[in-house]
Amino acid sequence: MIEVFFPKTTYEKYRYLGSVPWDDEGDISKAMLPLVLLMDHKAKPGWCPRWFLRLLHRVGNRNSSVRVYNRTLSNLLRHLTKGYFIWDYKTKWKDYDLRISISGDEECWFLLRAIEQAFYDRGFKEELIEELKDLDPKGYYKGLPTEVLKVKLLDLQNQSLEDEEETEI
Repeated sequence: MIEVFFPKTTYEKYRYLGSVPWDDEGDISKAMLPLVLLMDHKAKPGWCPRWFLRLLHRVGNRNSSVRVYNRTLSNLLRHLTKGYFIWDYKTKWKDYDLRISISGDEECWFLLRAIEQAFYDRGFKEELIEELKDLDPKGYYKGLPTEVLKVKLLDLQNQSLEDEEETEI
């Protein structure tokens, strides 16, 4: 109960918004922080302290995103936060394919899509660089755009296939 009044982490501070990342140092947490801050800015009434919203979430929902234990307090929380809520976030198929589910306005959705796309692009680029370094350890690929990396990877893969065919003959 002490974290309601004296939160130590971002997770404890903004938990009333739903599924907020709990690891302050993780890649997903760093990527989602702008969305959490925007939703906090839009959801929190100016006259209402955050500790009260955290208390409503703790008592009304018992810190759950799904279950409701006190309908009146849960409805009061939803009314005060204008329905802004982070339902879920997860990575799917690859570690860099981030999916976030929220209830929010158009500005929140725009930021959400930008975060998901940037997270995917960065992860895909890192994967391409790792594959390129496996084929050509001496190459430097960090500053190149993703499209150039794709072409370079295909060229190196074709070249390695040609080298294998020549050694077989």
